[in-house]
This record gives sequence, C-alpha cells and structure tokens, in this order.
Amino acid sequence: MRKNSNAQNHHDVIARNMALVSKIYESFEALEETLGKLKMEEPLFITYVAKKTFAKSIFPHAKNSMILMKKHIADLNPNNTKSVN
Repeated sequence: MRKNSNAQNHHDVIARNMALVSKIYESFEALEETLGKLKMEEPLFITYVAKKTFAKSIFPHAKNSMILMKKHIADLNPNNTKSVN
C-alpha cells in the first residue's frame, strides 16, 4: 500500500507542476499576442526569447518526470508489459 501511496503522491506533484508550467507558457503566448497586436516589437522580441529560454530549461525536466511517472505506474502494474518510453 505504501508503494501505491508514494507513487500517487509523486504523480500528483508532477501533475500540479505540469499544470503550473502550462499556465506560465500560456501566459507567455498571451503576452506575445498582445504585444504583437500593439506592434511593440522590442518587448515582443524579449518576450519571445524569454519564452524559448523557459521552454528549453523546463521541458527536458518535464520529459524526465513523465518517464519516471510512467515507470512508477509500470512498477505498480507488473503484469503490464508495455514499454515505459
């Protein structure tokens, strides 16, 4: 039971973090859209660079977390023979 609880907690943390990352990324996109409509080129460029930097730093960690989460799920279901990658 403890193993299930730990895996569920890990899953919940990953899900909350992914939701937060998604909201931040959506905010960057909304800001880009607004700045583009206002024809504010320099702030638009800075926002674009910030969004790309954010993505480059966050998405590799997110991918690794999702792989770990799939591994935890596979460990909980030993009869499941599907690949975790």
